[in-house]
Amino acid sequence: MIPKIKRAKGRRPLPLKVRANVQLSPSFNRLTLGGPALADFTSPGLDHGVRLFFPREGQPALWLPSFKNDAWMPETLLQPASRRPWVRNYTIRDHRPDQQELDIEFALHGDEGPASAWAARARPGDPAGIMDEGYTYLPPDGADRQLLVGDESALPAILSILGTASAGLTGQVFLEVPLAGDIRGDIVCPAGVQVTWLSRDGAATVPGALALQAVKDAPDLGKPSYAWIAGESKLATGVRRHLVNERHIEKRDIAFIGYWRHGRPSPG
Repeated sequence: MIPKIKRAKGRRPLPLKVRANVQLSPSFNRLTLGGPALADFTSPGLDHGVRLFFPREGQPALWLPSFKNDAWMPETLLQPASRRPWVRNYTIRDHRPDQQELDIEFALHGDEGPASAWAARARPGDPAGIMDEGYTYLPPDGADRQLLVGDESALPAILSILGTASAGLTGQVFLEVPLAGDIRGDIVCPAGVQVTWLSRDGAATVPGALALQAVKDAPDLGKPSYAWIAGESKLATGVRRHLVNERHIEKRDIAFIGYWRHGRPSPG
């Protein structure tokens, strides 16, 4: 499940500091990161992602790789665990170049993962780092009707896509979140886009299952000219399979990204 990605050249790790930590809803918080390293950083919005570097518990400082582009990875893996930071992928929710800062939203799930634990406890002044990873939302010209589907891990990306969409965009969006209290009532969205929120509210279902079923049950998706699906692996592959086999949408018009896999932790 390797999506097409548009990336900038000369990507390099950027050292930043936490500037604010705000609770958005029961399951989400927002970290604001900033610093002079963002002086020349640009973001197109959309699902623009970054590698997020943050320290492991007990590390006195944050080590960042010095190599550019994809050479950062072997350099990082060669570091001992006592020095090597945690690295995870996240979407930029907002970028304010005039203030040299950006926001990243986190779906919190206690201490089950290092990113959730760190994001819940991060305080102003704590070190962090990012590296530009580009974006996968690449609709063809004229794709004025679209389908966007995601679970909580894809919520920031989809909200960013909607916030930068043209006013004439039409289509449907299915967003699954853990709790009803996580539903956003003030999102920026083109008038012709219908947003359907789904909340699990403690139901013992695999994340993404509600969104997948909602797409299957939708009586009319209006033959979208482009679809972007992200989140739990089975959600992404399941929606794509349904769109191709049941809705007869061309594979080339579907972008699907498995951000994570239920029951399988991310590598350290």
